Amino acid sequence: MTSFEEAETEETATCLHMTFYHPCQEDKMVFRCLNFCKREQVRADEMANFGRDSNVCHYNLVDTRVSRIQFSLQFYRKLNSSEFCFEIKNMSKKTKLFVDQTELGYLNKIDLPWKCIVCFGDYQILVEIQEGESMDYFETHLHLTKVPILQERCLPSLQPIPENVIFPSLFPSQGKSPIEIDENES
Repeated sequence: MTSFEEAETEETATCLHMTFYHPCQEDKMVFRCLNFCKREQVRADEMANFGRDSNVCHYNLVDTRVSRIQFSLQFYRKLNSSEFCFEIKNMSKKTKLFVDQTELGYLNKIDLPWKCIVCFGDYQILVEIQEGESMDYFETHLHLTKVPILQERCLPSLQPIPENVIFPSLFPSQGKSPIEIDENES
């Protein structure tokens, strides 16, 4: 047998792709301690902590408005399943964490959707989970963007929509006249 045939089977790791945005990154360099564009392995039994305290957090955000530990991610496998997931927990007493439209207060936690946007303060993080097989570790792959993620993804705006605006795509019966029905008719 050749060394290729005797080599152990390579297993893939679940990878957490995270794209970071902050409006003041250019001036304040809040992400300067993060290792971008390089995959990093994290042991499955470790918490991935994000925050200001470099003694506790592997992923440091250099900003006095960020909590010592802002949030944590826990890798786990669902009961009676081979599916791997992440749980996100808000560790900040002062700042709410939003996962898509779900608001998490201090110590609240939820399962991380396979693709979502995590927000707190002015921070926006697009999180995408790439499935893998390894039970011993997962990987993180961090990216940086200069474009606001909420804007880039064309998510619904929180701006009010004037009542007199008509969106044709909402009315599939274009070109048909409305039919008036008396409320007493059946």
